[in-house]
Amino acid sequence: MSRAIVVTGLGTVGSFGCGADSLREALAASVPGTSEIDRSAGYHLSESSRRACLVSYPQLATWVPPLEARRMSPPSKLAVAAARMALCCAGFEAKPGESETAVVISTSFGPSSYSEGLLKQILFEGPEATSPSLFTESVANAPAAQIAITTRSRGPSLTVCQHEAGPLLAVERAAAAVLSGRSPRALAGAVEEMTPLLHALLDRFGALARGGEEGEEIARPFDRRRSGFLAGEGSTVLVLEPEEAARERGARVLARLLAWGSAFDPTAPPADWGTGHATLARALRRSLDRAGIALAEIDRIVSGASGSWTGDRLEARMLRAAWGEAPLPPVVAPKAIIGEYGGGVLGPAVLAAAGAPFGPTPGFAEPDPELGVVPHDGRPLEAPETVLVTSLAAGGAAAWLVLGKP
Repeated sequence: MSRAIVVTGLGTVGSFGCGADSLREALAASVPGTSEIDRSAGYHLSESSRRACLVSYPQLATWVPPLEARRMSPPSKLAVAAARMALCCAGFEAKPGESETAVVISTSFGPSSYSEGLLKQILFEGPEATSPSLFTESVANAPAAQIAITTRSRGPSLTVCQHEAGPLLAVERAAAAVLSGRSPRALAGAVEEMTPLLHALLDRFGALARGGEEGEEIARPFDRRRSGFLAGEGSTVLVLEPEEAARERGARVLARLLAWGSAFDPTAPPADWGTGHATLARALRRSLDRAGIALAEIDRIVSGASGSWTGDRLEARMLRAAWGEAPLPPVVAPKAIIGEYGGGVLGPAVLAAAGAPFGPTPGFAEPDPELGVVPHDGRPLEAPETVLVTSLAAGGAAAWLVLGKP
């Protein structure tokens, strides 16, 4: 890289509440913030998963006043709130003046509630009854557009739809825009809402954790008994800018972006993880080599493992293949606490680089001998120097970032 890129702002919304402090507390406490999903519409099977990591939307009013919120879909509200938090964290006004700031946001499913409402209108009332407000907010790029409008950002505006790998890919695209000089800074992140219909569909495909003998629904990343992930909603947005510009204006640096990379697993089916761990491991090693980073320098891994049977297996095999006979550094799996989607590992990764404590991995008790990965058990760890962040997606996409301490 010809110039260093740093993270100066972090905005996040999830089942844990609003802001980095709330997320930091949730990661240290290591208790998943789940609540009952609305099953009254009849989409769910009788034995289905019943819980998800859901946002309390009234708390967004501080960041998205009702007068603005009324024209936004739920994902747009989440994304705009997170973007304004990130800008304030970075030392900018929540409503800055016009600039060439880039906006890159990822989503897996888009504004599901508005898409469902639009299709119901067309089906039951006919195309002529289609609501323009539902239509304009039913598309995947609506949250990115709303961020650009409310923050007066005139730079590139992109939406990434690469499932679980999307949040890291969004950061990569945003960093590239800043690195090239196209934009002085970028807002990069992810957003997702979890509707009853989407939750029911994920459950019917066998993706979600269901209650065990004691009735609890828990993700158990890397555990031999893992059976699915906790569905989550929320948004996380980062402010990226050149380190020189951040230092000149006296901004606080949260983390340094040292390297990034991506790959594709051709063995993956459209809706599941594949078996190409060796291919992904080689791509990961090449990314590190290009950046001049040795495996021995990495002293923390923020993993995208979520409790998925095949997803965690691919993640573990990739890491083991990359490290070979060398021991892995401590591995944390924050999706066991905040759920899958809605920002994924982005917020926890930045906090990890800043030395935030992580509690034990919820639900992990029985190591899977096939995986050979034991996640962090909650013991105090020294602040890391270099953090590897990984995320592998159903369908084959894969991405990783390397973050350095502030």
